[in-house]
Amino acid sequence: MAEVITMLALSPTMDEGTLVEWLKKEGDKVAEGELIAEIETDKATMEMESFHEGVLLKLLASKGDALPVGAPLAIIGEKGEDVSDLVASLKGGKGGAPAAATPQPAASEPAAPAPAAKTEAAAPQSSDDARVKASPVARKMAAEAGLSLSTVSGSGPAGRIVMKDVEAALSKPSAARNEVAPAATEATNVPLSQMRKTIARRLVEVWTTTPHFYLTAEFDMGRAMAQRKQINSELAAIGSDVKISVNDMIIKACALALQRYPKMNVSFQGDHLVQYADVHVGVAVAVEDGLITPVIRDANRKSLSAIATDVRELAGRAREKRLKPNEYSGGTFSISNLGMFGIDEFSAIINPPEAAILACGAVQDVPVVVDGQLAVGTRMRVTLSCDHRAIDGATGAEFLLELRKLLENPLLLLL
Repeated sequence: MAEVITMLALSPTMDEGTLVEWLKKEGDKVAEGELIAEIETDKATMEMESFHEGVLLKLLASKGDALPVGAPLAIIGEKGEDVSDLVASLKGGKGGAPAAATPQPAASEPAAPAPAAKTEAAAPQSSDDARVKASPVARKMAAEAGLSLSTVSGSGPAGRIVMKDVEAALSKPSAARNEVAPAATEATNVPLSQMRKTIARRLVEVWTTTPHFYLTAEFDMGRAMAQRKQINSELAAIGSDVKISVNDMIIKACALALQRYPKMNVSFQGDHLVQYADVHVGVAVAVEDGLITPVIRDANRKSLSAIATDVRELAGRAREKRLKPNEYSGGTFSISNLGMFGIDEFSAIINPPEAAILACGAVQDVPVVVDGQLAVGTRMRVTLSCDHRAIDGATGAEFLLELRKLLENPLLLLL
């Protein structure tokens, strides 16, 4: 009996996914558990497997389609099985599941239709165009080319116009296209990636519902930098390719400070706090479409070299969009470091459900006063953002004092 393969929730926060590539084609045999498609989620590009066995009888979505979780992607069944009635039902014909017939962006993502609205304002379209079912990517391509969607035939589910339909229409001679005048502007509407949509939604939620307060301190990093240089020299001498970064030392110091001050290692949950027994430190990593936070688990129990190895591996796969959900979720505290960009100081927005995040600026030589004399010192400024519902100012200040002690006496990181 034929089965419908639907868009799966491949990450904890995924509401919608974009089909990046089919790994199987119509007529191919598919085993249960076999990979069939690559899906761009809000966090990474992930491979989706089939929970059914049989022959891939019909593909219902095309490359570039953005579909909500639960939307039909394909039909799988026995070779030669007639699925015309099932296809018709999915397109809103007989019976079936009308709700899935015309996949639309999730209601919680109002940003998705925005490019179409802006395009209609800049380049007037017919009322027919406004009612045409089309993916955001297809709308953008048509708008930029001055192509009226009402002249394009859709090949997607329920006749939805997808990217390949617009490409086919644009390949025809211009006289056959019934083009509209392109917008008299140099601006371009750029569709949001799944990651950027989620970042936008979550940051608005956090900023409007979480009362932040900030504590800024300056640390003497002279000993830490000297210790780092010595450790890396010794690692190189034994042929190791591991290099300890300033960020690795900060991660270790934060993990030990969280162990010393567990009141910082919490999460606010409405009518109670969750007190975490383990210390899992998230590290903000910039990627092409935004930001993701891989998690160094049990960082308080790991050596500096183990932390350095984990960070390098996770950051590399984060930039390739190949992280697994368990590698970017479950953090209890986060660190965002912009020091490598020469930023002196900044404030970061808390990454829920965590209750705090540390923003680190550059380590730099600056004039300081030592014993009444002007001298050159090596300093780093940090800002701790806290959720005031879970953490008070004194608790945050004590945490920073412990962090200062650890970083200004780096041998403590090696014990």
